[in-house]
Amino acid sequence: MTNIQKTQITEMRDDGFGYTTIATKMGLTKDCVRAYCRKHGLTGKRSPTHVVIDANKGYCKTCGTKLIHTVGKRKKQFCSDGCRMDWWNSHADQVQRKAYYTFTCACCDKIFKVYGNAKRKYCSHECYINDRFPKEKDS
Repeated sequence: MTNIQKTQITEMRDDGFGYTTIATKMGLTKDCVRAYCRKHGLTGKRSPTHVVIDANKGYCKTCGTKLIHTVGKRKKQFCSDGCRMDWWNSHADQVQRKAYYTFTCACCDKIFKVYGNAKRKYCSHECYINDRFPKEKDS
């Protein structure tokens, strides 16, 4: 267990999270978290069953770092762009992509599908070059 993980366990335990929630969020075993908490006096009363604690609220979805929110702004989900990109790259199945477009290439008449660019004309850079800069034929 790293020092960062120890700090995060302490913070999450102070915020009222249980051993299982912390273990799941940190990628550790429940017994490992429980042993650390007992050794460092982080045991406490069990949270009431009617209170639902969201493990992602206030913590980075990727690394579990506690987030500092700016007043009047949207709540953060990630501590950095790196964590955001890591999470989205590893959870691509959860992304509902709606911006797929189907076109016919202006050069080779091949039908191609792209994501996110509604103004695309060519299927590849090679077709773009061939169409925009045709080679002069020897007469």
